[in-house]
Amino acid sequence: MSIQQRRERERAERHRLIVAAARELAETEGWESVTTRRLAERVEYSQPVLYSHFKGKDAIVSAVAIEGCGDLAQMLREARDAQPDPVAALRAVAEAYLEFARARPALYDAMFVQRTDIPFGTPESPPELKAAFGAFVSVVEPLAGDRDLETLTEVLWSALHGLATLTGSSRLRPDHHNSRLDLLLNGLLP
Repeated sequence: MSIQQRRERERAERHRLIVAAARELAETEGWESVTTRRLAERVEYSQPVLYSHFKGKDAIVSAVAIEGCGDLAQMLREARDAQPDPVAALRAVAEAYLEFARARPALYDAMFVQRTDIPFGTPESPPELKAAFGAFVSVVEPLAGDRDLETLTEVLWSALHGLATLTGSSRLRPDHHNSRLDLLLNGLLP
């Protein structure tokens, strides 16, 4: 291994370590607790080292969001693949999305609530975002009929995001989760 390759590997490992530390700190104490000073202490690197990887906290949050989209894509694919019936697969993906938001509230917040400069819905979107949206598209496609597939998928995602956000902030009646999800998914069926 050349010196250049070793340096690139070490840089990539520092990058992963910083992102992992930010995720962990955000999940345990909230995003307001994630500062470059605290991250530097946690990963045992100086703040200038952090700034050599990221321009600031917003860039770290964006890196966390992109990584989270990759995690979400994997979870949605697994949920879809576990159900051979298209309607059951739609339900499984919807439940997986809502569970992801419930189990990882700070990560979900970074991905879909906080301001970011990540391009969504464009050719420049990172592959992880495209993979997450693609997992939704693949479960909606067998049920779309003559409707515009991407628009229908965006409506599903938007509705699930609303449910996730309102449920996460305790704005909805907890004992009506299944009824709400049934109503939403039945409305998407042809």
